[in-house]
Amino acid sequence: MTQRALDSSGGQTPGPGEQPPGNSRTSGNPRQAKIDAGAELDPVHPVDPPPPAHRPEGLTTAEVAERVARGEVNDVPVRSSRSVVEIVRANVFTRFNLIIGVLWVIMLFVAPIQDSLFGFVIVANTGIGIIQEWRAKKTLDSLAVIGEAKPTVRRDGTASEISTSEIVLGDLVELGPGDKVVVDGTVAEADSLEIDESLLTGEADPVIKRAGDQVMSGSFVVAGGGAFTATKVGREAYAAQLAEEASRFTLVHSELRSGISTILKYVTWMMVPTAIGLIISQLVVKDNNFKESVARTVGGIVPMIPEGLVLLTSVAFAIGVVRLGRKQCLVQELPAIEGLARVDVVCLDKTGTLTEGGMDVSEVRPLNGSDEAYVQRVLRAFGSSDPRPNASLQAIIDAYPADGGDGGDTAGAGRTDGGDSGSWTVTDAMPFSSARKYSGAAFTEADGTASAWLLGAPDVLLSEGDPALKQIERLNEQGLRVLLLARVPGGALDAPGAAAEAVPTALVVLEQRLRPDAGDTLAYFADQNVATKVISGDNAVSVGAVAGKLGLAGAENTLDARRLPSDPDEMATAMERNAVFGRVTPQQKRDMVAALQSRGHTVAMTGDGVNDVLALKDADIGVSMGSGSEATRAVAQIVLLNNSFATLPSVVAEGRRVIGNITRVATLFLTKTVYSVLLAILVVCTQVEYPFLPRHLTLLSTLTIGVPAFFLALAPNKERAQPNFVRRVMRYAIPSGAIAAASTFVTYLLARHHYSGAGALEAETSAATLTLFLVSMYVLAIIARPYTWWRVALVAAMGLGFLIVLVVPWLQDFFALKLVGTVMPWAAVGIAAAAAVLLEFVWRWVGRRFRA
Repeated sequence: MTQRALDSSGGQTPGPGEQPPGNSRTSGNPRQAKIDAGAELDPVHPVDPPPPAHRPEGLTTAEVAERVARGEVNDVPVRSSRSVVEIVRANVFTRFNLIIGVLWVIMLFVAPIQDSLFGFVIVANTGIGIIQEWRAKKTLDSLAVIGEAKPTVRRDGTASEISTSEIVLGDLVELGPGDKVVVDGTVAEADSLEIDESLLTGEADPVIKRAGDQVMSGSFVVAGGGAFTATKVGREAYAAQLAEEASRFTLVHSELRSGISTILKYVTWMMVPTAIGLIISQLVVKDNNFKESVARTVGGIVPMIPEGLVLLTSVAFAIGVVRLGRKQCLVQELPAIEGLARVDVVCLDKTGTLTEGGMDVSEVRPLNGSDEAYVQRVLRAFGSSDPRPNASLQAIIDAYPADGGDGGDTAGAGRTDGGDSGSWTVTDAMPFSSARKYSGAAFTEADGTASAWLLGAPDVLLSEGDPALKQIERLNEQGLRVLLLARVPGGALDAPGAAAEAVPTALVVLEQRLRPDAGDTLAYFADQNVATKVISGDNAVSVGAVAGKLGLAGAENTLDARRLPSDPDEMATAMERNAVFGRVTPQQKRDMVAALQSRGHTVAMTGDGVNDVLALKDADIGVSMGSGSEATRAVAQIVLLNNSFATLPSVVAEGRRVIGNITRVATLFLTKTVYSVLLAILVVCTQVEYPFLPRHLTLLSTLTIGVPAFFLALAPNKERAQPNFVRRVMRYAIPSGAIAAASTFVTYLLARHHYSGAGALEAETSAATLTLFLVSMYVLAIIARPYTWWRVALVAAMGLGFLIVLVVPWLQDFFALKLVGTVMPWAAVGIAAAAAVLLEFVWRWVGRRFRA
């Protein structure tokens, strides 16, 4: 039986009953596994072949420089956002910009500069879009650097963290629990190494890796540790490219964006035949001045295009990214802001979310007449057995520190624990597994006696009727975490049935530290009608007690996941009825997310450990803590770099602001599109001059849509996100546009009969413009509800702006707007008032009749 060296590195590993924080590294020597000749191996405890006599020291500095010179570097760029060139191209080269650009050039040649103002507005809008997305890109890139994985590479015998892009071919990359495999390679050292390749193969079961086995980029470590030699880097590591593309700036489903795309497609179909008819009507049928006919034709086509809608959507998303970036929240996929706003169920892990990572040992209770001093010696030795202790094991180490020995790293030496027990040597160790719920260690005690121990979940290691379960339950009801220390008969961890035959020796009671802001966050979700489900690997009663202390509604409804039905429909029912779930395995977390989704729920999943990765990937929105494992950060759409669960309400609020406000302003833009198309159709059918020049509609669009939409799109909005974006927008835009078009055309026809002689067309246009402005202003007033002081001021300011144009002589001339007489102007106001009454009635009727 070989022995392995002690290592006192401060790394992290999954401890008993705990998911691992994955941001830690270790440069310690892998254990030399115990090998018993002829012994039957425990299937859950892989025994690795002994490592080389001398630990590989990795590449030398000279070898690294040589490979860099040859270009054998992992130079796959880390993409967190679009490049500046892509941003400019996406904002400039659009279908509608092309149409408007052509019309603008035409207008520059045939009409005064006033009728070309729409082109300058588009240039300004495009510039704003580019600047805002560039700001968002800078925020994303800076945050991505903070949250970037830093693999540990051994060079010249020294381990150090480097950027992923600095790895070269042949580098020796160390692995610990939660680490993502960043390039392809061959295992050089294996310390009970278990790799999850589910993101590549779809197979959920971890794969045991031994020296010589291949590892693929995109997989991640769930247990144990080791090191591998990089065999493919850069673009040769094809799986790395796939993993990077899948986890950086990919677009999750966005109903907002797909809805706007659908609307724009329909607008194009309507616009093309209508524009052709208008061109024929104004240029061929009507015998007017050619240049004015062209101007009025362009004036009819331009407002059909909701050119500002796409811009405002991009700006709203970009500003959302910047706002969240200031709160140390990295949004890796922009529509994730929207997705979290639609979430109606949030699944939380207890550790690291409701509680802080650290814990304290409150007491140790010996069982079956065990000697307390001896139990403490075992715990002291157990703490020394794991080079990557997590929060629960770290609490034991803090309470029972190993005395003596510097935790050196001498290959082949036995790992010892000084203390008051003399010298204990670690001969074997079994890493924690989320599936097993316990870890183990074997020792040669000071007197030469061999012993083996398990430390983990009491309700997993104890038989169902064990009397100790009653006192454990009472402790769990107080919100305390309880671990069981059990002795394995025969002193061998790899003995068949070791866990089933283990003899209970002591209970280790841990007190968890509650996050001070968790209670307020849970209250926020409850207030927003978002159901909260606490999913943990710990005892359900203990988790429920912690959740109850934080005020979680339904915390008393706990369920042990081992009794959770496997049928998806029955599981969904159990998920909806209960709020707290304990003893949940990684695969069950994934199944639970799927079960909730099958009932139509939009599910967000938070987590920081490798046992959360599969569920995070399958959830509608995955949220990872910045201190979480590389694997969880890679698959999550949102990373909370400040590790604060309290940031989530800000993300939800930002998403609701974006969706609610874009829905509002989309109604404004599409109302204009509808009335523009209908006016063009009416003009074609009646064979009259189009009533407006481009300057008129530029003025109307600026005052009733452009300026107010910008402020409304960025305003606070706590309204819960609703589905069916296209239907919700069009059910109001179509009747509003129809009423605006009808009332405007009625005014125009009346004016044509009222006015005659020179200047009649300008007077008719002015009367029609007044009606269209007043009706559009009433649509804006409806959309601005509920009123606040600034919304009222915004609407009033727009009205004042139009009034100034009507009364200032040079603005009258510039915009060709001059009301003639009193009969038609007051008739225009009366028609607009009637249209406003009809609008109010229709909006209320639509709200009741066509609920989205």
